Amino acid sequence: MKSFNVEICDVTLRDGEQTPGVSFTFEEKQEIANILDQIGIEVIEAGFPIVSNYEKECVRGIARSGLNAKICCLARARQADIEAAIDSEVDMVSVFIATSDLHIRHKYKKPREEVLLDALEMIDFTRDHGLLVRFAAEDASRTEISFLKEVFKKGAEHGADYLSFADTVGCLTPYEMSEVMHDLVQSIPAPLCAHCHNDLGCATANTICAANAGAFQLHTTVNGIGERAGNAPLEEVLSILNLKCDVTKYDLSLLIKLSKLVEKHSGIPVAKTKPIVGEHAFAHESGIHIAAILEDPRTYEFIPPKLVGGERHFLLGKHTGKHALEYVVNTFGYHLEEDQICWVLDRVKKLGERKCSINDELLRTLIGEAERRY
Repeated sequence: MKSFNVEICDVTLRDGEQTPGVSFTFEEKQEIANILDQIGIEVIEAGFPIVSNYEKECVRGIARSGLNAKICCLARARQADIEAAIDSEVDMVSVFIATSDLHIRHKYKKPREEVLLDALEMIDFTRDHGLLVRFAAEDASRTEISFLKEVFKKGAEHGADYLSFADTVGCLTPYEMSEVMHDLVQSIPAPLCAHCHNDLGCATANTICAANAGAFQLHTTVNGIGERAGNAPLEEVLSILNLKCDVTKYDLSLLIKLSKLVEKHSGIPVAKTKPIVGEHAFAHESGIHIAAILEDPRTYEFIPPKLVGGERHFLLGKHTGKHALEYVVNTFGYHLEEDQICWVLDRVKKLGERKCSINDELLRTLIGEAERRY
């Protein structure tokens, strides 16, 4: 895959916070924003200021905190929303309208041409106040392509700095995203953004395919949190960009620390098998695998754990082999003879078959019993 020229806009503090039941305090938003900034994220979407005075104060606080990242916020194409964004002292405003006929019919109840004209006035209003504008098409993936191109071209004519394509309901496949984004990149004279939701499980793939087709700004959330099935996970997108696309400007060693922080503040648990940041992402139980890893970790680890701030773990259970058990026992500071190792291994396998967790305390107990028996 070719090397990409991209930037990241992380929307954890806005779209991620729209996860049902999630609400970040200012202090929590600041903690998350600080680590995003340390990673090297170029744009942080800090919130939706029109929601409440407290939300506006949170966004303003992050905008004033001296981060290297540009601070962005969301606004409908309404003057009150834009004024709230201006009061928040952000660098960029993401001004959005729904563009699909389905959304326009049910949300605006007026002709789509009128919706677009009203939005263009708000782009002018925002630019007149000296702010960068990202003009976003909500439900772009279900918008008639000719009208979507008109929306984006008119937005560019009015000086929008970015034009954002939102797969709002996560309905696209990677093939479809590649096709539409390639068409738009060839047609639209401004940097394009890809905002992908994960309803079909394609958000990460769609984001990378959009970048491959020429999208410049990629939108993510930490742990993939967000409405319904969430958004493209930051940790997955950055890891793919690093390992497959020669994008090495981000500090991935903070990803697991950031993931745990967002897990704590959001209350949304990370699945053990979640790529990159899950508890089992770098865990191994199979004896065949562990024996090979002890020779060369690359045999069963494509992602080096240290790259993303992780550690390798060897778990004990029914699939454990002798070499793996000896390695774990030695890391505990013990040296067992052949008969002792075989006895412990037999107990580990039998306990594993009964779905018993072999934790450190239980293993030490088994080691002690083996030493007494032999």
